[in-house]
Amino acid sequence: MKKLFFIVLVAITAVTNAQNAIPKFATDIAPLLIGEKIPNIILKTSENTDVQISDLLKKKKTVLVIYRGGWCPYCNLHLQALAEAEKEILDLGYQIIAVSPDAPANLKITEEKDKVKYTLLSDSKAEFIKAVGVAFEAPENYKSTINVHSNGVNTSLLPVPSVFIVNPESDIVFEYISADFKQRITTELLVSVLKTFK
Repeated sequence: MKKLFFIVLVAITAVTNAQNAIPKFATDIAPLLIGEKIPNIILKTSENTDVQISDLLKKKKTVLVIYRGGWCPYCNLHLQALAEAEKEILDLGYQIIAVSPDAPANLKITEEKDKVKYTLLSDSKAEFIKAVGVAFEAPENYKSTINVHSNGVNTSLLPVPSVFIVNPESDIVFEYISADFKQRITTELLVSVLKTFK
């Protein structure tokens, strides 16, 4: 009996460790799937105040964007494109929330630079990107950049850029995730998808 108990304990520990391990490469992530819930993590606003993500999600249907940071030119182009399509997205009954490892002060810079009016949130501790399953070990040449832009809180993790469509109950109804950070969903395709859920 003790031997069986030991085997079960080892198996549970191995599974837990596998789930907690951060992938080395963007291609190895295991993101949440359609039908699963966005975890309720506390993030920070650009004003450096705490906010529970579920409190924001329950207000209305949400386009939830996870991006690498305001230092990433591909992310900036994506955020700008979303800003340009924001009125159409709002008219369809959605809000836009974008999360990155950037510290709150750096979110303000991104808001101004990319003319963003929608909500930007800070996940400096990388708790949210880990919980959603899109975190991976950043290549060495990115670590100093991440460190600086998270104000020293995050020294090694990057998110795979992702877009989730989430209902007010925090359920994922659509997702677009590409391990190639240069590939983003176009706003045209995103709007088309949003219309199907209207």
